[in-house]
Amino acid sequence: MPTGESFYITTPIYYPSDVPHIGHGYTTVAVDTLARWHRQAGDDTWMLTGTDEHGQKMMRAAAANGATPQEWVDRLVGESWFPVLNTLDVANDDFIRTTQPRHEERVKQFVQAIYDRGYIYAGEFEALYCVGCEEFKTDSEIALGTGPFEGLKVCAIHSKPLELLKEKNYFFKLSEFQDKLLELYKTQPDFIRPESARNEVVSFVKNGLKDLSISRSTIDWGITVPWDESHVIYVWVDALLNYATAVGYGAASSHDGSPSSNSGLDEFERRWPAYHVVGKDILRFHAVIWPAMLMAAGVDVPRGVYAHGWLLVGGEKMSKSKLTGIAPTEITDVFGSDAYRYYFLSAIAFGQDGSFSWEDLSARYQAELANGFGNLASRTTAMIDRYFEGTVPPPAEYTERDLRVQTVVADAVTAADAAIERFRIDEAIAAIWTIVDDLNLYITENEPWALAKDEAQRARLGTVLYTAAEGLRALAVLLSPVMPVATQKLWVALGAGDTLGHLTAQPIREAGTWGGLRPGATVNALAPLFPRVEQSV
Repeated sequence: MPTGESFYITTPIYYPSDVPHIGHGYTTVAVDTLARWHRQAGDDTWMLTGTDEHGQKMMRAAAANGATPQEWVDRLVGESWFPVLNTLDVANDDFIRTTQPRHEERVKQFVQAIYDRGYIYAGEFEALYCVGCEEFKTDSEIALGTGPFEGLKVCAIHSKPLELLKEKNYFFKLSEFQDKLLELYKTQPDFIRPESARNEVVSFVKNGLKDLSISRSTIDWGITVPWDESHVIYVWVDALLNYATAVGYGAASSHDGSPSSNSGLDEFERRWPAYHVVGKDILRFHAVIWPAMLMAAGVDVPRGVYAHGWLLVGGEKMSKSKLTGIAPTEITDVFGSDAYRYYFLSAIAFGQDGSFSWEDLSARYQAELANGFGNLASRTTAMIDRYFEGTVPPPAEYTERDLRVQTVVADAVTAADAAIERFRIDEAIAAIWTIVDDLNLYITENEPWALAKDEAQRARLGTVLYTAAEGLRALAVLLSPVMPVATQKLWVALGAGDTLGHLTAQPIREAGTWGGLRPGATVNALAPLFPRVEQSV
């Protein structure tokens, strides 16, 4: 991607009916890492996250807790969803709530636009509905209940009975977009990634699309249909539109129709279209319904939809209802936010399901973070402090082995950036980690502690420690999108900020250009980046 180009990326809009679990955190830190990388590369980056606050499930939960729906969602978002962003060190640019006036007004404008263009009609609808999913279910998504629900039709995801709903609703002519969607998938093969997700969606659309009910007349917790206030807009339609409303869709003119002096039009044209990162269970909404709605409105489709896999605990998808939900703080309170981010983004092939276990997290923390990266940083800065009075030494003549370190660093930057372009954060981290492994090997091979005993080897000692410190400078830049806390500590310890500026201002695609760290920089004491964790798992 050329530097300066718009990079707008979103998390799914989360349904705050319960507290966030590590599955929500996984999606959010993945999007945050992609945004941080592009931001540091000089791209015009914008990261959006938020909460989807309407719908029947929220209305019922509020009533059960003796609150109005608005009071209930305010409490959930304030107590659980805002704090988790701080817990995981997420640097989102915006947080949208579907109960905000800016969203509600623009949703009405969008729905009115596709109504005016002839893509919405009134009709009668009868189908089985899952309150948990806020979704009408097709035959393939319905299972037969067991145990207390034996003989009933249940949701294949929640295993809870479905409700038969019969309503007069408004329908979106989704069926008219089958050929246009298939053409989109054909002409833009990267529109849906990974390939397994793309194949699933193509097969689904080829089997035929039915028109979509986009309103409800039996509940009132939602955004009213602009031409019929006895209906509210179906929660999924409302939710999907957040990606456009948050960056100014519908704010292009003032109420009298004249151009607004401070309109959202400029922002929408600057940001849109977006990349969406979603869990695979909501892929069809984002890869089928959403682009069709945009086509109907005459708005550009998203740049792409990336579906990641599920986090599995004990072989089951993360779920509060099945008691497999783990709060992010259960991990961060012990290992820290950087370890959380590193573990989930490196241990799981992004796009595939991954299993979480405390044993694996603990083992990787010790081996890769504490012993690998952390120890490399600690001993390099300690040796510069001991042998060169805390000042980064100048390099003398480089040997073939020194130059190989430089090649490893340059190659890692290229490979990591290419992996980020593919949304493969795991592959990017693996590429960057070749620097960690090579520098540890380099120090073992060159034995600076032995060189320090021979005054004749003083210049060689300086070259070895400069090479290690400059490699750490590159690592701090490359890993800052993944582990912002530890890399900032390392940046300060290397004395890099005094001459190079703030860590997040470093051009990440140029991190492999050798010689960035200035000889003479003052190295500061570095406490262990990843302290030993005494925990029985």
